[in-house]
Amino acid sequence: MAATKRPIRKTAKTGKTAKAANAANAAKASAWKLRLYVAGQSPKSLRAIRNLQVLCDQHLKGQYQIEVIDLLENPHMARGDQIVAIPTLVIKLPHAVQKIIGDLSNTDRVLIGLALQPLDR
Repeated sequence: MAATKRPIRKTAKTGKTAKAANAANAAKASAWKLRLYVAGQSPKSLRAIRNLQVLCDQHLKGQYQIEVIDLLENPHMARGDQIVAIPTLVIKLPHAVQKIIGDLSNTDRVLIGLALQPLDR
C-alpha cells in the first residue's frame, strides 16, 4: 500500500516570469522540510496541523514544506522517524533532524525547536 501524504506547500509570490518564479519558489519551499505525524482527525491532531500552519505562515514566510502523515492510515511510516508519541513534528531541513512532540500550541517551544528564537529570550 502506498503511503498517503498530504503535502502543504507555500510559496512566496514575486513579479518574475512563471518559469523563473517556479524555480525560485521551489528553492524557497525546500528551505524547511517539516513532517508532522498525526492520528486521524482527532482534536489534538487537527490542533497540531492548524498550529503548525499558523507558525509557518507567520515565521517562515513561504519557505517551507509540510508533510502530514496519518499513522492510522500508514502505521509503518512511524518506524523510519522512530515515532513513539503523536502528534510529533519532525524537522528534516535545514538543521539536523529534531522532533517536537505535542499539539504545537506552545509557540515559544516550537520556535526554539525550529531555531527561530533564542533559548534565553
